[in-house]
Amino acid sequence: MFHPRRTITALLPPLLAGLALTALPAQNAAAASTLTNGGFEADGSGAATPSGWSEDGDTGASYTEAGGRSGSHRLSHWASAAYKVETYQYLSGLANGDYRLTAWVRSGGGQKAAYIALRNCGGPEQRTDLPVSASGWIRVVVPVQVAKNECTISVNSDANAGNWINVDDLTLTRGTSGLPVKGADISSLPKSEAMGGVYRTASGGRGDAVAVLRSAGMNYARLKVWVNPADGYNDKARVLAMAERIKAQGMKLLVDFHYSDSWADPGKQTKPAAWSGHGYEQLKKDVHRHTHDVLAALEAQGTTADMVQIGNEINGGMLWDEGRTENWAQLAGLLNSGYDAVKAVDPSTVVALHLAEGGDLDGTRWWFDNAVAHGVRFDAIGLSYYGYWHGTLADFQTTLDDAAGRYGRPVFVAETAYPFRLDSEDGLENIIDVTGELVPGYPATPAGQARWMNDVASIVEAVPNGRGLGVFYWEATWTARTGNGWDPADPSSGNGWENQALFGYDDRALAAMAWFRHR
Repeated sequence: MFHPRRTITALLPPLLAGLALTALPAQNAAAASTLTNGGFEADGSGAATPSGWSEDGDTGASYTEAGGRSGSHRLSHWASAAYKVETYQYLSGLANGDYRLTAWVRSGGGQKAAYIALRNCGGPEQRTDLPVSASGWIRVVVPVQVAKNECTISVNSDANAGNWINVDDLTLTRGTSGLPVKGADISSLPKSEAMGGVYRTASGGRGDAVAVLRSAGMNYARLKVWVNPADGYNDKARVLAMAERIKAQGMKLLVDFHYSDSWADPGKQTKPAAWSGHGYEQLKKDVHRHTHDVLAALEAQGTTADMVQIGNEINGGMLWDEGRTENWAQLAGLLNSGYDAVKAVDPSTVVALHLAEGGDLDGTRWWFDNAVAHGVRFDAIGLSYYGYWHGTLADFQTTLDDAAGRYGRPVFVAETAYPFRLDSEDGLENIIDVTGELVPGYPATPAGQARWMNDVASIVEAVPNGRGLGVFYWEATWTARTGNGWDPADPSSGNGWENQALFGYDDRALAAMAWFRHR
């Protein structure tokens, strides 16, 4: 990752738990064993209490109106004064077991809480917050285990004056959901520590950053590997040392091959200096040898990679010029050379291909259609999705769902992040540093950062057919330390990303780490 920013010529790269209603509403005496009127079409517009549903709280703020996602109507919560309302439906006679509620939602944001919950089902209440999306509908899911043959479906708003939500097309089916991967890129950590970087728990105690992240719920770490970096970091030896720390914490490992000596991203895919004069046939051998060498060394020390990226944000290809997308046959050969090297070390290691622009449906289709047509082999699809650059959350969901279904592969977010403040801790202007760059509804605060991560995770969780693998945060440990800037060749370069780490300017773990506890 790393992207240019408007005034930086030197810089080339770059939870909110809802409040439960205190009163438990009475259960509908005519409870059914299947969800009734999940599309809110039974009554037309203006129904104060939709058929099959009940209400509690400021009931005037809950009603049906025109403008459904698929049919003609939807459920809306809105009032001109602050309000707190629940629209709910009690189901009885359910067979015990796992269930999953699916709902399509929109929200203008700003509420104290806005969520869908499954409660009184015989176990802990499960809830999913509504992502902020003022225009496009977003699908969310809520899983629960029914243990006493009943369950209540609940739509909740604890809102300020003028806040609104829309909900439509609810379905309750057998099944479950969750995210196997809750990870972060921590490639910056060894250099940060060498330059005096300190990491603390939320309460202020000094600790090992890997252990702090693990205790927060992180279960997967991502490490980039460069060939011959100028500063000696993020090379094979450093990756091997970090892998031991990661595996010692019981986490899995994703190795991200850049096939470069420095940052590779959509704007630059520069060959390593040692390969600079090599043509296509030799580059295929270089890719295989380098990939196999790093992975075999990891396996030999008992820290086998669980997943591998062949290239980083390779929208335009890699190893330019031979591997540009203008020559798909050669790009395919390079990618397959990497794939073969991974599988030669361990056939169980997952091979992912990684693009940026996670909200670009057409671009993602074009790229992977070409990859498939040219026989590129891969096991999973990773997308970078930064909401301030890559389209709306609805765009992102559309692209992610399409990729999973069109190519029949699991999908994951290889990179995302969000700022917890806008000012800089070092002398370099931050890449995101003004309010106008933010995603509407997500302030640059610890709570806004946490909300962003939970909502992105909810969208990945909702990918159909269980194909949503999870999310990697970028870059959790890249705090501001003199000497650990963006340019490996320039010790004086600054860090334009410290306001998007998961440790604050006081070095303490931030509230956004709570997203690692996402189901």
